[in-house]
Amino acid sequence: MNWLQNFIVRLFRIEPARDRPVTIIEPHTFRENVIRNKLWYHGDSAELEQYFKKTARWDAEKARFWAAKAQGSVRKMHSGIVSTVIDRYKDIVTADLDAVDFGEGKETLKEIWDDIFEKSGLGEVIGEGIVGTLASGDGAFKITADKCSPYPIVEFYDAENVDYVYEHSILREIKFYTTYRNGNKEYRLEECYGYGYVRYRLFDDVGKETSLHMIPETAHLIDFGIEGDIMLAVPLKILSSTRYKNRGKALFDSKTDVLDGLDEVISQWMDAIRMGRIKRYIPENLIPRDPETGELLPANPFDNDFIAIGENMKEKANVQVEVSQPQISYEAYVSSYASFLDMVLQGVMSPSTLGIDLKKTDNASSQREKEKVTLHVRNKIVDALNETLPKLIKVILQCYDLMRGTAPGEYDPSVKFGEYASPDFGTTVETVGKAKQYGVMSLETSIDQLYGDTWTDEEKEAEVARLKAEQGIAEMEEPGVNLAAGEFQVNGGGQVAGEGGKQDVQDEPEGVPGAPGGSK
Repeated sequence: MNWLQNFIVRLFRIEPARDRPVTIIEPHTFRENVIRNKLWYHGDSAELEQYFKKTARWDAEKARFWAAKAQGSVRKMHSGIVSTVIDRYKDIVTADLDAVDFGEGKETLKEIWDDIFEKSGLGEVIGEGIVGTLASGDGAFKITADKCSPYPIVEFYDAENVDYVYEHSILREIKFYTTYRNGNKEYRLEECYGYGYVRYRLFDDVGKETSLHMIPETAHLIDFGIEGDIMLAVPLKILSSTRYKNRGKALFDSKTDVLDGLDEVISQWMDAIRMGRIKRYIPENLIPRDPETGELLPANPFDNDFIAIGENMKEKANVQVEVSQPQISYEAYVSSYASFLDMVLQGVMSPSTLGIDLKKTDNASSQREKEKVTLHVRNKIVDALNETLPKLIKVILQCYDLMRGTAPGEYDPSVKFGEYASPDFGTTVETVGKAKQYGVMSLETSIDQLYGDTWTDEEKEAEVARLKAEQGIAEMEEPGVNLAAGEFQVNGGGQVAGEGGKQDVQDEPEGVPGAPGGSK
C-alpha cells in the first residue's frame, strides 16, 4: 500500500511558481508628465503636436493621433475641454469662498486682513493656485517681502517649478525655480524656503552653480534668517499621485488616451465636412476667365471651387457643368464625439455642469443627480483649501508683522465656503414651508435657511419680529412659583404673596388645596 501512495504522490507533484523579474520602463519623467498635463490645459494644437512627436518613444505612443506623421497637411484640432473644466472648477470654488474668520473680538485683525487681501490681489492668486494645481498636479505659494509693496507679495508656483524636501514624511523645505535669460545663456534660480531661513542658488544652462551676481535679476539676493522659525511658503495638493511619492496628481493625468481619441474624432469630422463640399466639374471652355488677360481663373476652395475637365470631342457630346457631393455620416460622428466626451468627463465633471446633455433625454431631476460627480470633486478641492488657506493666511500675517518690525504673532484663522448646487429660491421656499407647516422647523431656522449668508443677523431678526407680529405671536415670560421659605398666600388675582415677592400662577379649580374657596 505504501508503494501505491508514493506512486500517486509522484504523479501529482506540484512545484511552486517561481518569481520572475519584470522590468517596466516608464515612458516619461516627472517633468515631462507635468509639461504634458499643462499643454492639455493650454489647448494649443501646435504645442500638443510638437510635444507628442518629440516624446513618442514606444509604438503605443507613436500610434496616437497627435504623434502621427501624416503625408500632406492634416488639420489637427483640440477640443479645449481640459481648460474649460479646470476654469469652471476655479469659478465654482472661488465664488463659494464666503469669509475668513479670526474668532470673536478680532475685528481689527479682520480689517487688516481685508486690506491685505484687496491690495495684494490674493483672490486672483488663489484662483491661479487652484488652476495650477488641477492642471499640473501640485504647487506652492511663496510669500516675499519687498520694498516695491507695503504688503507681503504672494506668488504661486506650479509643479514644474517646485520641489519638496521631506524627512520621514515631514516637509522640511520647499524649492522654487525661476528661469532667467541673459544673452544666449539661460540661468535657473533656486530659492530654498525652510523653517527660519531662505537661501538662494544660481545655476547656468549646464547645471553648474554660479555666482548670484552673474545676472542683474539676482544680484541683490542674499541669504537671510527669519524670526520665529517660520516657513514663508505653503504647499497645495488636491489629488495625490500613486506614481510619484509626495507629489500631486493632475485632474486629467490619466485621460491622455481618451483626450487624444476625442481630438481625432473632431479632426476627422472637420476633415469630412471640408472634403464633403459640393464639387463642380466644368469643361475647360466653360471655366470663367480673367476679363483683362483671358487666362483661366484659379479655383478657390471656399467661394469658387471647381474641377476642370477636358473637352469631350465625341459625337453628340453634351458639354455641361456636373455637380456632385459625397454623403457624410453625421450621426456616426456625433455618436463617436458624445461617447469620447463622456469618457473624458467620467469621474471629473458632470456634463450638466457644462450645460451639455449627451443623452438628450435627461430631465431636471436626472441632471441634478449627475451633478454629484461635480460635487464630489468640488468637495475635494474645498477640503484641500480648508487645510491650506488658514496656513497661508497665518504666514501672510506673520510676514506682515515682520515687515512692520514686530514679532510674528499667533493666528488661528478659518475659512468658510458656501454650498454648491443649492436649489433655486422657489424650491427652497417650498421645502422650508413644508417643514415649518409640519412643525419640525422653527420660524428662526426657516428664515436662516431661506436667506443664508445673503442677509445679516440683524436683518434676519427684524424679519422674524415682523412675521411674529403679523401672525399674532406674542412673547410672554414663563410663569413661576416662589418656593422661598416663609409664609405665603394666594391672591385672588392669581398671585402668590410670600417673603420672596409676588409671581403669577394659574388659578386652580374650586376644592383644590391652595385654590380660592378651597380647603387647606
